[in-house]
Amino acid sequence: MQICLIRHGMTAGNRQRRYVGITDEELTEEAARELCAARAQYPAPDCVFASPMKRCVQTAQLLFPGLQPELSSGLRECSFGAFEYGNYQELQGDSRYQEWIDSGGTLAFPGGESRAEFSDRCCVAFADCCERASARGAASAAFVVHGGTIMAILDRYSKPHRDYFDWQAPNAGGFLCELESEGGERIPSSLRVLSVLPFAAEAGR
Repeated sequence: MQICLIRHGMTAGNRQRRYVGITDEELTEEAARELCAARAQYPAPDCVFASPMKRCVQTAQLLFPGLQPELSSGLRECSFGAFEYGNYQELQGDSRYQEWIDSGGTLAFPGGESRAEFSDRCCVAFADCCERASARGAASAAFVVHGGTIMAILDRYSKPHRDYFDWQAPNAGGFLCELESEGGERIPSSLRVLSVLPFAAEAGR
Protein backbone atom coordinates (compact mmCIF):
# COMPACT_ATOMS: atom_id res chain seq x y z
CA MET A 1 0.00 0.00 0.00
CA GLN A 2 1.22 3.49 -0.83
CA ILE A 3 1.29 5.82 2.18
CA CYS A 4 1.51 9.63 2.08
CA LEU A 5 2.60 11.21 5.36
CA ILE A 6 1.77 14.93 5.15
CA ARG A 7 2.34 17.62 7.75
CA HIS A 8 -0.43 20.20 8.09
CA GLY A 9 -0.10 23.69 6.66
CA MET A 10 1.29 26.71 8.47
CA THR A 11 -0.36 28.17 11.58
CA ALA A 12 0.40 31.42 13.41
CA GLY A 13 2.25 29.47 16.10
CA ASN A 14 4.33 27.61 13.53
CA ARG A 15 5.34 30.93 12.00
CA GLN A 16 6.57 32.07 15.41
CA ARG A 17 8.37 28.74 15.96
CA ARG A 18 6.22 27.85 18.97
CA TYR A 19 5.62 24.41 20.43
CA VAL A 20 2.09 23.90 19.10
CA GLY A 21 0.74 20.67 20.54
CA ILE A 22 -2.71 20.66 22.10
CA THR A 23 -3.40 24.26 21.04
CA ASP A 24 -6.10 23.89 18.39
CA GLU A 25 -5.00 26.52 15.87
CA GLU A 26 -6.42 27.00 12.41
CA LEU A 27 -4.33 27.46 9.28
CA THR A 28 -3.31 30.95 8.28
CA GLU A 29 -5.18 32.36 5.27
CA GLU A 30 -1.95 32.36 3.30
CA ALA A 31 -1.34 28.68 4.09
CA ALA A 32 -4.85 27.78 2.93
CA ARG A 33 -4.26 29.53 -0.40
CA GLU A 34 -0.89 27.82 -0.85
CA LEU A 35 -2.36 24.39 -0.18
CA CYS A 36 -5.04 24.90 -2.81
CA ALA A 37 -2.40 26.04 -5.31
CA ALA A 38 -0.19 23.00 -4.60
CA ARG A 39 -2.99 20.40 -4.56
CA ALA A 40 -1.88 18.74 -7.81
CA GLN A 41 1.56 18.05 -6.33
CA TYR A 42 0.19 15.38 -3.97
CA PRO A 43 -0.88 11.87 -5.03
CA ALA A 44 -4.63 11.25 -4.87
CA PRO A 45 -5.24 8.55 -2.20
CA ASP A 46 -8.07 6.06 -1.84
CA CYS A 47 -8.67 7.20 1.74
CA VAL A 48 -7.51 9.91 4.13
CA PHE A 49 -6.76 9.70 7.84
CA ALA A 50 -6.09 12.78 9.95
CA SER A 51 -5.45 14.09 13.41
CA PRO A 52 -8.64 15.71 14.76
CA MET A 53 -6.87 19.05 15.30
CA LYS A 54 -8.26 21.88 13.15
CA ARG A 55 -4.98 22.47 11.31
CA CYS A 56 -4.92 18.87 10.09
CA VAL A 57 -8.60 18.60 9.21
CA GLN A 58 -8.43 21.84 7.22
CA THR A 59 -5.31 20.71 5.39
CA ALA A 60 -6.90 17.36 4.51
CA GLN A 61 -10.06 19.04 3.23
CA LEU A 62 -8.08 21.50 1.08
CA LEU A 63 -5.74 18.89 -0.42
CA PHE A 64 -8.33 16.14 -0.93
CA PRO A 65 -11.73 17.86 -1.28
CA GLY A 66 -13.45 14.74 -2.59
CA LEU A 67 -12.62 12.61 0.46
CA GLN A 68 -13.90 12.88 4.02
CA PRO A 69 -10.93 12.51 6.41
CA GLU A 70 -11.26 9.77 9.02
CA LEU A 71 -10.10 11.19 12.35
CA SER A 72 -7.89 9.36 14.83
CA SER A 73 -7.11 10.96 18.19
CA GLY A 74 -3.96 8.85 18.49
CA LEU A 75 -2.41 10.81 15.61
CA ARG A 76 -2.46 14.11 17.56
CA GLU A 77 0.74 16.05 18.15
CA CYS A 78 2.69 15.55 21.36
CA SER A 79 1.41 17.23 24.53
CA PHE A 80 4.17 19.72 25.38
CA GLY A 81 2.88 20.33 28.90
CA ALA A 82 4.41 23.39 30.57
CA PHE A 83 6.20 24.30 27.33
CA GLU A 84 2.98 24.44 25.26
CA TYR A 85 2.93 27.43 22.89
CA GLY A 86 6.26 28.74 24.08
CA ASN A 87 9.25 29.22 21.80
CA TYR A 88 12.99 29.00 22.34
CA GLN A 89 13.42 32.65 23.23
CA GLU A 90 10.68 32.48 25.87
CA LEU A 91 11.75 29.15 27.37
CA GLN A 92 15.54 29.37 27.39
CA GLY A 93 15.62 30.74 30.94
CA ASP A 94 13.65 27.76 32.27
CA SER A 95 15.98 25.15 33.82
CA ARG A 96 13.46 22.41 32.97
CA TYR A 97 13.72 23.35 29.32
CA GLN A 98 17.51 23.15 29.40
CA GLU A 99 17.27 19.72 31.02
CA TRP A 100 14.95 18.60 28.23
CA ILE A 101 17.35 19.89 25.57
CA ASP A 102 20.33 18.22 27.30
CA SER A 103 18.43 14.90 27.25
CA GLY A 104 18.23 15.01 23.46
CA GLY A 105 14.48 15.45 23.73
CA THR A 106 13.93 12.14 25.52
CA LEU A 107 12.74 13.51 28.87
CA ALA A 108 9.00 13.93 29.31
CA PHE A 109 7.71 17.46 28.94
CA PRO A 110 6.75 18.77 32.42
CA GLY A 111 3.06 17.95 32.66
CA GLY A 112 3.12 16.48 29.15
CA GLU A 113 4.23 13.35 27.30
CA SER A 114 7.61 11.71 26.92
CA ARG A 115 8.86 10.89 23.45
CA ALA A 116 8.40 7.18 24.14
CA GLU A 117 4.78 7.65 25.25
CA PHE A 118 4.05 9.90 22.29
CA SER A 119 5.68 7.57 19.77
CA ASP A 120 3.83 4.53 21.08
CA ARG A 121 0.51 6.37 20.87
CA CYS A 122 1.13 7.53 17.31
CA CYS A 123 2.33 4.17 16.06
CA VAL A 124 -0.59 2.26 17.57
CA ALA A 125 -2.99 4.67 15.83
CA PHE A 126 -1.06 4.49 12.55
CA ALA A 127 -1.07 0.68 12.53
CA ASP A 128 -4.80 0.64 13.28
CA CYS A 129 -5.53 3.03 10.39
CA CYS A 130 -3.34 1.00 8.01
CA GLU A 131 -5.14 -2.20 8.99
CA ARG A 132 -8.53 -0.57 8.39
CA ALA A 133 -7.45 0.76 4.98
CA SER A 134 -6.02 -2.61 3.95
CA ALA A 135 -9.15 -4.45 5.10
CA ARG A 136 -11.27 -2.42 2.69
CA GLY A 137 -8.86 -3.00 -0.19
CA ALA A 138 -7.34 0.49 -0.38
CA ALA A 139 -4.21 0.72 -2.52
CA SER A 140 -3.18 4.06 -1.05
CA ALA A 141 -3.82 6.20 2.01
CA ALA A 142 -2.88 9.72 3.07
CA PHE A 143 -2.18 10.69 6.66
CA VAL A 144 -2.53 14.41 7.34
CA VAL A 145 -0.91 14.83 10.70
CA HIS A 146 1.74 16.75 12.66
CA GLY A 147 5.49 17.03 12.31
CA GLY A 148 6.07 15.05 15.48
CA THR A 149 3.64 12.35 14.41
CA ILE A 150 5.54 11.84 11.16
CA MET A 151 8.85 11.66 13.03
CA ALA A 152 7.44 9.09 15.46
CA ILE A 153 6.04 6.88 12.68
CA LEU A 154 9.18 6.93 10.55
CA ASP A 155 11.50 6.47 13.53
CA ARG A 156 9.57 3.26 14.22
CA TYR A 157 8.96 1.98 10.68
CA SER A 158 11.46 3.53 8.24
CA LYS A 159 13.50 1.12 6.13
CA PRO A 160 16.40 1.72 5.93
CA HIS A 161 16.07 3.14 9.40
CA ARG A 162 16.77 6.76 10.24
CA ASP A 163 16.29 8.35 13.64
CA TYR A 164 13.46 10.52 14.97
CA PHE A 165 14.91 13.96 14.23
CA ASP A 166 16.05 12.91 10.75
CA TRP A 167 12.40 12.95 9.63
CA GLN A 168 11.51 16.60 10.20
CA ALA A 169 9.08 17.86 7.55
CA PRO A 170 8.18 21.47 6.77
CA ASN A 171 4.58 22.64 6.90
CA ALA A 172 2.65 21.05 4.00
CA GLY A 173 5.63 18.77 3.35
CA GLY A 174 6.02 15.06 3.96
CA PHE A 175 6.99 11.72 2.50
CA LEU A 176 5.61 9.23 0.00
CA CYS A 177 6.19 5.70 1.28
CA GLU A 178 5.53 2.09 0.42
CA LEU A 179 4.10 0.08 3.29
CA GLU A 180 5.55 -3.37 3.69
CA SER A 181 3.94 -6.11 5.80
CA GLU A 182 5.31 -9.48 6.81
CA GLY A 183 3.62 -12.79 6.12
CA GLY A 184 0.58 -11.27 4.47
CA GLU A 185 -0.43 -9.48 7.68
CA ARG A 186 -2.24 -6.16 7.40
CA ILE A 187 -0.25 -4.65 10.26
CA PRO A 188 2.76 -2.65 8.95
CA SER A 189 6.26 -3.97 9.48
CA SER A 190 8.15 -1.19 7.68
CA LEU A 191 7.85 1.88 5.46
CA ARG A 192 10.16 2.34 2.50
CA VAL A 193 10.42 6.07 1.76
CA LEU A 194 10.10 6.69 -1.97
CA SER A 195 10.20 10.49 -2.26
CA VAL A 196 9.65 13.82 -0.54
CA LEU A 197 6.28 15.58 -0.79
CA PRO A 198 5.08 17.68 -2.46
CA PHE A 199 6.68 16.36 -5.65
CA ALA A 200 7.61 19.90 -6.72
CA ALA A 201 8.83 21.18 -3.37
CA GLU A 202 8.80 24.78 -4.52
CA ALA A 203 5.12 24.69 -5.52
CA GLY A 204 2.84 26.75 -3.33
CA ARG A 205 5.68 28.17 -1.24
